Amino acid sequence: MNPENAWLLAAIPAGMFFVLAFYGRYMPRGGDYLGVASTGTAWVLMIAVAAYFLGHRDGLGPWTTSTEWSDVGAMRVELGLFIDPMTILMFGVVTTVALMVNIFSIGYMKGEPRYYWFFALLQLFAAAMLMLVMSDNLLLLLVSWELVGVCSFLLIGFYWEKRSAAEAAKKAFITTRTGDIGLMIGIILLWKGAGTFNIQEIIHHAEEGGYSQTYLFVACMALFLGAMGKSAQVPFHVWLPDAMEGPTPVSALIHAATMVVAGVYLTARMLPVFEVADGMLLVVTCVGLTTAVLTGFMALAQTDIKKVLAYSTVGQLGFMFVALGAGSPGVAMFHLMTHAFFKALLFLGSGSVIHATHHNQEMDKLGGLWKKMPITGTTFFIGSVALAGLPPLAGFWSKDEIFVTLNDKWGAWAVVLLGFSAVMTAFYTTRLFIRTFLGAPRDHHVYEHTHESNLFMTFPLMFLAVLAIGAGWVVFGGFAEGLGFPGGITEFIFIPHHGPHEYHFDAGWATASLAMGVIGVFTGAYLYWGNKIDKSTALARWQPGVYDMLRNKLYFDEMYQYGIDKALLGFSFVVSWFDRYVVNDTGVDGSAQVTGYAGSVMKYIQTGKVPNYAMGIALGVVGLTVAGLVVRG
Repeated sequence: MNPENAWLLAAIPAGMFFVLAFYGRYMPRGGDYLGVASTGTAWVLMIAVAAYFLGHRDGLGPWTTSTEWSDVGAMRVELGLFIDPMTILMFGVVTTVALMVNIFSIGYMKGEPRYYWFFALLQLFAAAMLMLVMSDNLLLLLVSWELVGVCSFLLIGFYWEKRSAAEAAKKAFITTRTGDIGLMIGIILLWKGAGTFNIQEIIHHAEEGGYSQTYLFVACMALFLGAMGKSAQVPFHVWLPDAMEGPTPVSALIHAATMVVAGVYLTARMLPVFEVADGMLLVVTCVGLTTAVLTGFMALAQTDIKKVLAYSTVGQLGFMFVALGAGSPGVAMFHLMTHAFFKALLFLGSGSVIHATHHNQEMDKLGGLWKKMPITGTTFFIGSVALAGLPPLAGFWSKDEIFVTLNDKWGAWAVVLLGFSAVMTAFYTTRLFIRTFLGAPRDHHVYEHTHESNLFMTFPLMFLAVLAIGAGWVVFGGFAEGLGFPGGITEFIFIPHHGPHEYHFDAGWATASLAMGVIGVFTGAYLYWGNKIDKSTALARWQPGVYDMLRNKLYFDEMYQYGIDKALLGFSFVVSWFDRYVVNDTGVDGSAQVTGYAGSVMKYIQTGKVPNYAMGIALGVVGLTVAGLVVRG
């Protein structure tokens, strides 16, 4: 299919949203089959667009189209599509995960209230995300960006009857909107300097020195705040773990594989501009490293299986930003792809566990489930190995290449910090798998009533498991060429003036990367294999303060709440007092009251009696005479 018809990938799910939103409640099974058909069609069209692009591209040149949307004075806005290798990759990730989530939801959401509405929102989200990644300008990207945020708010708060879900939805909305303020400021600054919203024209303007260094750094920093908010980077990370209040398929689609990587995609797309702004790549690297390390600590003490995966997601997003800070968008997008598949697998696997155990997601009530759920357990094991970064699964190859590029750009200090995070990732992933699927059951009632999930839920797990095993091999030129690519994925996605990055297997770095994963896995197995409660709780007994700090997520939520209570609400009280007593009582009511009081006093002068007026005239003459004499001296 010609790329000029790529808009259909977003138009079909968007149209299906309106069909399901208005008529889904009257359809058999809420029209879930239409949702699957919609994303399935988008998936097929994605393959057709990718095949045409790869077969007819001129080198690796992008395909573009634009239409004039507005021309008012000096502000001329054109909206269009931009299809390049990065767009093709995002098409594949979004449509594949969306299709698997739609199929999984048929089994997971069966019998839920507002079943049709859930599928309608899935279509709207897919449409918004697809439009976001194919936008050729920042204005259309912003509209799609905000629509993705609205879908996230509605899906996190899907169970709005639960106060925790409603609060989580508001928290996500407010936190990401805080970052989006920066995004809007950044877009305005870049437009003001270049006179256009077109991304490629802005990049060209920046590379030609059209912005001053200070101006460009401020604009890029504002833009990056939006990326940090959407991709849950510290200090905006607090919304993502709470977003697990939404249905588990939502966690897999929005909060593991697609929406949260929008910030990574935006940074990768604008990376040529970031490179021109002195110091911006170091900022991106430091944010990614800080996020990867801190959220690794937070995940160590979590007992909710979805929250462990949520902190893992935030940490892996930090890995992607580290790759971008090293100036390697191809490596970052490679990890984005592999992470999308194995993390969607893990989230859907956790959904299978939750569904099969009748909504139990605390590890303290699980254990020994592999015997009861062989398909879920096996696929979850595959996803866990990929997340831990062990070969030959997908996560190993993308993680290994991040370390290579990071060392080339920033050196040992950054590698050591990221390596520490990689060890923690392997550790808490092992802990999660052992406490959920191995050992003796901790709650026999839960264990006895557990069963394997139905085919609607296990098929997506098996499909994603295959991708978690094989997706990493696209980094090798020979394997990728067999799929029609011009070379490995890092040769397919690159910044033009950098040139393609050809992957070379480095035995030293591969050994170091493997060692990080093995250390984390063996430490986790030593502490948790065979229900070794005494060993696993030794740290908590030795340093209860440290354990409480990790369990309470380094008290970020408490710090924010304290700031809100003491600073924000205090400032709000001052504003409220000023508005009530100065603006309203003095400025508005006060002027009216002065007029009324003056009238009530002055009315006594108008008595209607001639003697009184004569007396007033006489007193006035006397007063004027006295004043004249005083003035004359």
